Amino acid sequence: MIENLAVNEDRSLLVIDDDEPFRVRLVRAMEKRGYHVTGAESVAAGVAAARRDPPAHAVVDLRLADGSGLEVVAALRDTRPDARIVMLTGYGNIATAVAAVKAGAVDYLSKPADAEDIERALMAQGNDLPAPPEQPMSADRVRWEHIQRVFELCDRNVSETARRLRMHRRTLQRILAKRSPQ
Repeated sequence: MIENLAVNEDRSLLVIDDDEPFRVRLVRAMEKRGYHVTGAESVAAGVAAARRDPPAHAVVDLRLADGSGLEVVAALRDTRPDARIVMLTGYGNIATAVAAVKAGAVDYLSKPADAEDIERALMAQGNDLPAPPEQPMSADRVRWEHIQRVFELCDRNVSETARRLRMHRRTLQRILAKRSPQ
C-alpha cells in the first residue's frame, strides 16, 4: 500500500502510441491533469525512455509499428517494478487483455479511451472495482472473443485453431478477417 502512495505522488507518465494525433492529444490532456509526460512512438523509443528515466505511470499501445507494446511493459517492469501501466489497443479481445495483465499492466482499455478513463485506471487502488457495463457484450461478441482467445493460444495458427474449435478453416478465416461485432 505504501508503494502505491509513492507511485501516485510521482506524476511522471510515459505515453507510447504510434498514432501521432492520439498520442499528442493524450499527452496534452495528461499534462493539464498535472502529469510530467514523455511521449514515444515505437517500442524502441519507449524502451529507451523507460530505461533513461523510469516513469511511475505508463500508457502503452499494444500494437506498435515496430513490435508489441508487451515488450515495453517488460522493460518498464525491469526498470521500475512499482510502475502502474495501462495497456491500450484498438484490437481488444480477452486473450490480449490477459497477456497484458500477465505482463504487468494494471488495466487494459480499448480505444478510443479518453484521458479521464485512462487517469481513473492509472489511479485505481487494488480494491477498486470497475462499474458494471451499461451495455454488456452481445452473444456474437462473446463468440468472437472466444475465437480470438483460442487463436492467440494457438500462436495465431489458423489450421490449429480451426481444429480445436471444430470449425472449417475457411469459415474461421472469414471470421478473423471481419471486425469485431459490437
